[in-house]
Amino acid sequence: QVQLAESGGGLVQAGGSLRLACAASGRSISSSGMGWFRQAPGKEREFVAAISRSCGRTSYASYADSVKGRFTISRDNAKNTLYLQMNNLESEETAVYYCAVARTNGECYYTATVSGEYDTWGLGTQVTVSS
Repeated sequence: QVQLAESGGGLVQAGGSLRLACAASGRSISSSGMGWFRQAPGKEREFVAAISRSCGRTSYASYADSVKGRFTISRDNAKNTLYLQMNNLESEETAVYYCAVARTNGECYYTATVSGEYDTWGLGTQVTVSS
C-alpha cells in the first residue's frame, strides 16, 4: 500500500509561484498514473493536473483549462515523488491541494482526470494566495 505526503504549500502573493511535492512511500509510483486536485472552502474537490504512468522515459500530462500554461506536473521516479509547479497564482486558487494515485495503471498515454479514478490520497497541503 502506498502512502502519500504533500509538501510545499504556503502563503504567496498573487502572481507568485510555488512548487508542491508529493512524496510516496510503500511502493514505487513509476507504474501508476497520478494527479493533483484541490478543494477550496465550501467547494467541491476539483481536478488540477494528471500524469500518466511512466512508459520508458515518457509520461503524458493533462491539465484543467484554468491552469493550462501556468502549472506543470512532473514526476521523479528515482525519488518516488510527484511535483506540481504553479506559476502566476491567482487568489481564487487558494485551496488545499491533494495528490493521489490512480486506481488502475491505464495505458501509457492515459491520464485520469476524475477523482473517482483515484483510490489513494494524501492529507493535502494548504496553498493561500493573497491578492
